[in-house]
Amino acid sequence: MVSTTARPSGHPGYTETLPCTAQSAATARRLVRTALAAWGIEHRADAATLIVSELVANAVDHTDCRVIRVTVTRPAPGLVRVAVVDKCRTLPVLRTAGADDERGRGLAVVEECAWRWGVDRLPWGKRVWGELRCEIGG
Repeated sequence: MVSTTARPSGHPGYTETLPCTAQSAATARRLVRTALAAWGIEHRADAATLIVSELVANAVDHTDCRVIRVTVTRPAPGLVRVAVVDKCRTLPVLRTAGADDERGRGLAVVEECAWRWGVDRLPWGKRVWGELRCEIGG
């Protein structure tokens, strides 16, 4: 079941619960683009969609979860946070992929695109996120 909600109070945000499958990355990218357009910061969409794509791919590849939650929030003025929440308690590890490696670059891509990134431990899993600095109209 796919469910999209906007936050009724607090800092602005959008959340969508998706199956933990590779196909969910496209839906996650649409959610990110929609949120950024609603906030007038479409100019950050390329970086934000790349971040969410990598975070979804990591959840798909490294967890056995049935569903993930994608969130796009504005925790502070000039800041957007894109996150993927899953029920796996294993924390991601930033690796250095070799030139011939076909995998292992996801968090390096997030680190390159994001102003900062991190992981929040949750009682039942984790939230992996990347933040972008952005000003409206610039």
